[in-house]
Amino acid sequence: MYKTKKLCAPLSTIFRGVLPTTRRLSPYFSNSRIPSLPSHLQSSSRVPPRYALHFLPNSNFSFQNLCSQSAAKLDSSTKRCWNCVADKTGTTPFLYCDSCRSIQPVDLSIDYFQIFGLEKKYEIEVDGLEGKYKDWQKKLHPDLVHSKSEKERGYAAEQSARVIDAYRTLSKPLSRAIYILRLEGVDVDEEQTVSDPELLTEIMEIREAVEEAPDSQALNQIQSKMEEKLEESSNSFVNAYQSRNFDEAVACIQRMTYYQRASEEILKKL
Repeated sequence: MYKTKKLCAPLSTIFRGVLPTTRRLSPYFSNSRIPSLPSHLQSSSRVPPRYALHFLPNSNFSFQNLCSQSAAKLDSSTKRCWNCVADKTGTTPFLYCDSCRSIQPVDLSIDYFQIFGLEKKYEIEVDGLEGKYKDWQKKLHPDLVHSKSEKERGYAAEQSARVIDAYRTLSKPLSRAIYILRLEGVDVDEEQTVSDPELLTEIMEIREAVEEAPDSQALNQIQSKMEEKLEESSNSFVNAYQSRNFDEAVACIQRMTYYQRASEEILKKL
């Protein structure tokens, strides 16, 4: 199943090999080595909740974008380089100035889809994300600005971390689903206990099957069923999201979360 990516690596490592494809969804990342900024700098990126859902009690997943106070106050209508005052050109998000090669402060009006030049929708071409991620890190990685001002080194750390978080978020179905709902103002609260009796019964049966599996072949068969159920729930999410049925979309996320958790438990036994 999914393996946690270690993306905060030296620049040479980023460009030398192909990155792992996933992260562990408790959702977004107990093993991450990206340092979090102080809470007063994170709070500016929260979207006011319309819905609440607490179903990931052990999750360290965070949708808080790493940013500075200056980024939070950035006027999205003014796209000029802080260093050379050159105007932004083209349609590429203004994370980096092509004129003087200075890294810009985080602009919270730019969402994760825009960072990768994608339309805001759940179904995306995941295969193309890695190349775009590497392209950004060739410009934003902190190793590239170690000799520059403290101000720009701070911008580099924030921008690079945000691109990493964007890549991790969009590359996996569950995290992408939660994020796209957040953009719609639907807050997925990660601590609510699931009350759907049908789902709970199914999960209990799956756990019993895993515990009683006599060998790896039996575990692999259960794993295949979990992958099928994850795909079914993902497809259901697409329909719910496109029809703006956010209650059903949240229910789909809940099912995806439990199927993924069951899949992770199976992998531990294999």
